[in-house]
Amino acid sequence: MILYLYFFHNSEVIPLIICLNFSSILFVISLVGIVFNKRNIIVMLLCIELMFFSISLNFIFLSIYCFNLVGQIYCLLIITVCASETAIGLSLLIVASRLGNKINYKSLINLRN
Repeated sequence: MILYLYFFHNSEVIPLIICLNFSSILFVISLVGIVFNKRNIIVMLLCIELMFFSISLNFIFLSIYCFNLVGQIYCLLIITVCASETAIGLSLLIVASRLGNKINYKSLINLRN
């Protein structure tokens, strides 16, 4: 049995498993980007953003499939958390660049001391 997502405005049918696979591929790409990138903090922040957006895509796809708006509300909450995380991360990058003129993972570790 194949589960389908119905988009009524274009009358197209997309299987739910394709949408969930797309979301999980985005999640894996962001996880690999975080694990293998320890030098560039901006890329790490972008990978965390991609991870949040892939999770929110899961909520959106499942809320469309179940005809329930709760998943879309959770998606809005995830996006607000993601925006606040980006603001804090970029402020830490500005402080690190002012103190040492270099932005990498070890310079952020040195901010604790």
